[in-house]
Amino acid sequence: MKTRIVNFLIPLLGGSATSAFAADSALTDGGGLLIWFFIGFGALVLMVQAVPALVMLYSMIKALFSPSEEAKTATVAGNK
Repeated sequence: MKTRIVNFLIPLLGGSATSAFAADSALTDGGGLLIWFFIGFGALVLMVQAVPALVMLYSMIKALFSPSEEAKTATVAGNK
């Protein structure tokens, strides 16, 4: 039974692997203008999402190194 399954799967997998090399000209022409617009749009999406992330990172680092709220209220209450 096991050899029957193997004898069935080997030609099936081998036959599907050859169709991956059918379009060989796509590798040589370098893509069209639409491909470059797609890559540019992807880069634009990444940059637009990076701006709020950097702003949030800046505010977290700023809050990390600033004095705590308890220390501020203790000094204000102690001066009265």
